[in-house]
Amino acid sequence: MAKLFSSLKLRDLEIRNRIFIAPMCMYSVENKDGVPNDWHFVHYSTRAVGGAGLVIVEATGITPEGRISPWDTGIWNDNQVDAWKRITDQIRGHGAKSAIQLAHAGRKASTHRAISGTNSIAIAEGGWQTISATDEAFTDYAAPRKMTTEEVRESIKDWQRAAARSVAAGFDAIEIHAAHGYLIHQFLSPITNQRDDEYGGSLENRAKYLLEVVDAIRNVIPESMPLFVRFSATDYREDGWDLEQTKAVATWCAERGVDLFDISSGGLVTGVTIPLGPGYQVPLAMGVASAVSEPVSAVGLITEASQAEAILQGGVEVISIARAALRDPYWPLRAAHELGDTSQAWPWQYERGKFPKA
Repeated sequence: MAKLFSSLKLRDLEIRNRIFIAPMCMYSVENKDGVPNDWHFVHYSTRAVGGAGLVIVEATGITPEGRISPWDTGIWNDNQVDAWKRITDQIRGHGAKSAIQLAHAGRKASTHRAISGTNSIAIAEGGWQTISATDEAFTDYAAPRKMTTEEVRESIKDWQRAAARSVAAGFDAIEIHAAHGYLIHQFLSPITNQRDDEYGGSLENRAKYLLEVVDAIRNVIPESMPLFVRFSATDYREDGWDLEQTKAVATWCAERGVDLFDISSGGLVTGVTIPLGPGYQVPLAMGVASAVSEPVSAVGLITEASQAEAILQGGVEVISIARAALRDPYWPLRAAHELGDTSQAWPWQYERGKFPKA
């Protein structure tokens, strides 16, 4: 059996293989109410039919103001919970498990989707005042309002309430989005966190917000439920967040009950050089894996089955597929065919395409 198709157990959750569908925003909530619709139902169900072990749904706003755009999904009310429950039931019915990526975009919120425009949406046009660890704007975006210390503390309750609703919505796991230049990343990085309160300064202080979010979420979800954190392991700037800081904070998160680390990179600032190429973020994942005993997921231009298997053999425990899964929802089934692995369960309707049959 290829390692790619061996099962993975996280707390009490048994996942059928090591292929996760990475969270990818669909920007498809046409009513702008945060409620996932038929597009999301079909999109996520298809990836479950396609053989993934775990489907992580898109960055989902813990508050209306936390959404990247007005077209993003949310998890702040019961209507959203009910709509997500329909989707999680369907994913489970196809043999996969589901996770939700809880998110707050901070200074990168209130933006257009690709088909509506670029950069920030003006408040007069339906946008909103953004908030952040800083009052400095992301390149070409509207300036955020710097959060007060009390607002930072209060916002932790938003993460906690969203986590409780995620449990009610039937998700099997939760991922905290601490990457890609969004709110938690804005607290972690010394580039965007120049605060002089208890949430700024030292690495311990800059990590305090994330660690308090972890604690708050663990306090309201079942002991049996896995909790993930997604990090950008580098800002690609010498004065920014880097792999060594990521390793340290991941260790602290693990001590508080985080079960898996999903390692990406970048997103905090523009004007940096990113070494794009096949598997370009894998060394970052390997670096985090060397510092923690919890499983680590690698993502980023992993497109071929043999490539994914080789990465797993090198030390990480999970492969997350993103754009490749947009091009091919059945990437896991194709990978099983290409690797000659007969252990992967196929929908009976698709058995004619299973290895070794032509």
